[in-house]
Amino acid sequence: MRGSLGAEIVRTLAGVAATRRLGRSIAAVLVPGDLVLLSGALGAGKTQLAAALGAGLGAEGRLTSPTFALVHEHAARRAPLVHADFYRLRGEGLARDVVRLGLRERRAEGAVVVVEWGDDAIAVLGGSPAVAVRLEIAGARERVAFVSGPRVGDIV
Repeated sequence: MRGSLGAEIVRTLAGVAATRRLGRSIAAVLVPGDLVLLSGALGAGKTQLAAALGAGLGAEGRLTSPTFALVHEHAARRAPLVHADFYRLRGEGLARDVVRLGLRERRAEGAVVVVEWGDDAIAVLGGSPAVAVRLEIAGARERVAFVSGPRVGDIV
């Protein structure tokens, strides 16, 4: 993902509070219809970052991992938030499965779509993400976030 989406910023996240701040900063630059991709190893903090994005968008309720449901939708003040996890959708059927979920249509309707494990589904999701975040585990509580995409220059 690095380099393919323009500029990149790197942030060291020394705990959950830093992850929440990054999520709110990213949420502040998103507009209805944006796609956000989150990648990283299991336990890297993708769902924690998605929850922080949701809070920044004013999402109602607690945002949890949609690994088994595949998609959770949340009402939010700024735009509906659709949170998807494609961990279980891999291989040949990925594009077909993603089309059935209707996420491209939800983007066209103005939802902000946040996808964990979505790197292989960019085209079927409707094109390049506004923001892509790759999380790397740097320690028991520390993560490094590589943030790229056309909106990265606006992130504070």
